[in-house]
Order: sequence, then C-alpha cells, then structure tokens
Amino acid sequence: MELYDIILKPCSGFGTPLKGDTLFGHFCWQASHEPSLLKKGLEKHIAEYAKIPFAIFSSAYPRNRDEKAPYFFKRPDISLSYFMESESMDKMQRIQEKKKLKKKNWLNVKTGLFLNLSSDKLFSDDELMQKIMIKETSTDIKKSVYSLARPHNSINRLNGTTGKGMFTPFETDVLYYHPDSLLSVFVLVNPDATGIEQIVKGLTHIGKWGFGKDAATGMGRFDVQEAVPLPLPDFSHADALYTLAPCVPEKNTFREKSFTPFVRFGKHGDMLARDKNPFKNPVIMADEGAVLIPENKTYDRPYVGRAVCHVSKAMPETIVQGYAPVLPINLGGGK
Repeated sequence: MELYDIILKPCSGFGTPLKGDTLFGHFCWQASHEPSLLKKGLEKHIAEYAKIPFAIFSSAYPRNRDEKAPYFFKRPDISLSYFMESESMDKMQRIQEKKKLKKKNWLNVKTGLFLNLSSDKLFSDDELMQKIMIKETSTDIKKSVYSLARPHNSINRLNGTTGKGMFTPFETDVLYYHPDSLLSVFVLVNPDATGIEQIVKGLTHIGKWGFGKDAATGMGRFDVQEAVPLPLPDFSHADALYTLAPCVPEKNTFREKSFTPFVRFGKHGDMLARDKNPFKNPVIMADEGAVLIPENKTYDRPYVGRAVCHVSKAMPETIVQGYAPVLPINLGGGK
C-alpha cells in the first residue's frame, strides 16, 4: 500500500461530516460512473475488498500552517492521565488539570506522523483557529469548525404554502469550516488496483458536485489542492495504534481497545437514494481517534479493521469500509 496526504479546501457547508467510510462510499459511486478509476472495474474490486482493499480513506482533519507540525488530530480516546506531565499532584490538582485538558480536543502532530502524548501538544478549538488562520480577520467567526441550523421548507402545491405533516418546516445542522481552513485526508492506495491520479480525479468530481446530504442544494463542495506522497508509518517504536477513521477492529488481534462507539445509520446515495428501501443496516464502529494495543508487538500493517458486508437489501453486494489507516502512538507503558 502507498500512503498519500490529500489536501482539501472546503468551499461550502457540509450536511454530512467528512468521515472515512462515507468518503469511500462516494468514491465507489464515482467509480461506478467512471470505470477508469479502478483497473479491474468496481465490481471485481468490491468482490475482493474483504481480502485486498483497493483504497482506504481516513476522515478529514484540519491542517496547521506550521510546516514542521502540520496536522491536528482528534485527541486520542484514552484517559486524560496519559497527558498529565506530573504524577506527584494531589487529588485536587489532578481534578483541576483534567478540567483544563478536557477543553483541548486536538493533538498537534509533526510530519513524521508519530504520536507522542504531551499536554503541550494539545489545543482547544479556539487555539486551533489561531493556528489555521492566515492572518487576523474581521469576521465574527470564533471557531475553526462550527455548526449552524439550516431551515428546510416543503411547499404544498394545493395552497402554495407550508403546513402540517410532510409540509412542516424543519431545520438541519450544517457543518462549516473557517474560511482559511485546509483539510487533510489520508488515503492508502493499492497500486495494483488504482493510482493516486485516479483517486484525486474521483475526489475532484465529488468536491465539484457535492458530498453527502443536501449536495443538490450546494452543500459538500470542496477543492482538491494537492496530493502529497508520504512514507508508510514506522511502528517499530510504538506500543499502540491510533485510528484515522471509523472502523470495525478485527477479532483476536488486539489486547486492549479504547474508543468512542459510533453507529453508522447508512443510506444509499446516487441512483439508490430514492429507492423504495434506500437504508442500510446500522453498523456499530469504533470512531476515529481509537487507540488499539495489538496482541503481537510486531504489528506493521498500515491499517486495521475489516470490510462489513450484508448491510443492504437494495444492493446485496454493498460493503462498508470497516478499515481505517493507523498511526503509531507511544503510551509509555500505560498510566
């Protein structure tokens, strides 16, 4: 597998968060319309995906303007004790320190993509905004990522207005990024199945026509800035793995798992979005930011997880990306 950092520029709000499994689903639909994106065609690679994934997408992460430490990842889903520098604090001091750390949701990581746990590498949402801004702006935006309610109305053509039942106005949350934001999506590519040029081409078309919910109304637009090749992570000095996308960890592989549960209530897109049964079976996943401790200390595969099958009655061959790219993390023997 080859690893790339694909840099995106958000151009609109997003009705659906840019998570790895949904990015994978969108790319599959794109490949169904553009067979040239996959060397053997989509059907062949979907049939083999449980054994040989052709591509694995991470979720999108905000980028820093500092070239030495450009990445901001979600704070690992482990005890805050791992980030406390001193172990000699009394109970009250530890409580106060944990309150401060709870506000810091982002871990700044250098280009080597090795996660070292330290409180001085944690940033709050406000601190992150200062890092991603090109210069001070006059806007009222106070956060790097924020959510706003967007009204929806359905007009009853008999009376020309809204009403009750299916015509009741409602609101949905839309995710917006600061205008200076850039995002990183990490993609593992199997060169026997496709290439980075094809991955970028597919993502470019997705960004042009819209990603996720309400794409037809202008949501989910982004531009692909560039694709940067990266060396595969070195796990030789790590004692755990950090996941970059929601995943379904494989059985009998990890001694310990620390994660936030995430339920994917999936729905078909594209041509099946208006099918009589467009919904998929729910899939319980470990959200991005999970920390997994392998049974085998020589773990060197750049991804974890498995493909999830049998989730759709409308299209039985449908699969869910239960894989996630992983990075090495050092827990220091545990605390």
